[in-house]
Amino acid sequence: MNFEPENWTINKRILVILAHPDDPDFFCGAMLSRWCQQGHEVHYCLLTKGQKGGQDVNINPDQLGELRVLEQEAAAKELGVKSVEFLDYVDGEVIPDLAMRKKIVRVIRKWKPEILVTCDPLNLFPNDSHINHPDHRAAGQVVVDAAFPASGSAMFFPELIRNENLAPHSVEEIWLSATSAGNLSVDLTDYFDSKLRAIHCHRSQIDVPLEQFDAMMRQRFITDPVTNKEVFYEQFRRIKFL
Repeated sequence: MNFEPENWTINKRILVILAHPDDPDFFCGAMLSRWCQQGHEVHYCLLTKGQKGGQDVNINPDQLGELRVLEQEAAAKELGVKSVEFLDYVDGEVIPDLAMRKKIVRVIRKWKPEILVTCDPLNLFPNDSHINHPDHRAAGQVVVDAAFPASGSAMFFPELIRNENLAPHSVEEIWLSATSAGNLSVDLTDYFDSKLRAIHCHRSQIDVPLEQFDAMMRQRFITDPVTNKEVFYEQFRRIKFL
């Protein structure tokens, strides 16, 4: 496992594409906070509005989705994210087909990020007591498929070039969050409180008192074997093309 940070020498444009509101903040909120504070330009694109993120059948899914949009916008502001956009997919119905791939290619070509962040499409069983949400895996799959080879090739979706002036764009790196096969782990202890404040914005998704929730989140700290201090890491699978 590589514990070194990213070692960039200039500021980057970073595009985060995930399935639901709160995914960026739960999956990699500390790293996103770090990047924003370092001056990198971070943007979010979420495939759904999280319309099914609840257990009360009396709640209107569309109203819940609009609430979660506001929560995500507040969380992004907390971290310093520059923009948040939502595509038109329904929570629980994310299928990585060709039409969705084209929409993701459009977003990538529009923002032209150097760094693309999504989640690991291969992470089916994160641990022995959990199954990864199918939307998470589907989002990761469609983003990876859009990033290579489609986004950078003029032969894929040439109508985006002709009709929308969206030239091909190849990203430098893909960072897969929510992975069980990471190759990069970063000490983000100093950014954990920022991550927590962003997650607090998603109040509709927290069904316990905040003090209890924070205590559960702090269980993710580990003891550094060298310093014997409690530290917080976020892990990624980092793919560098250039």
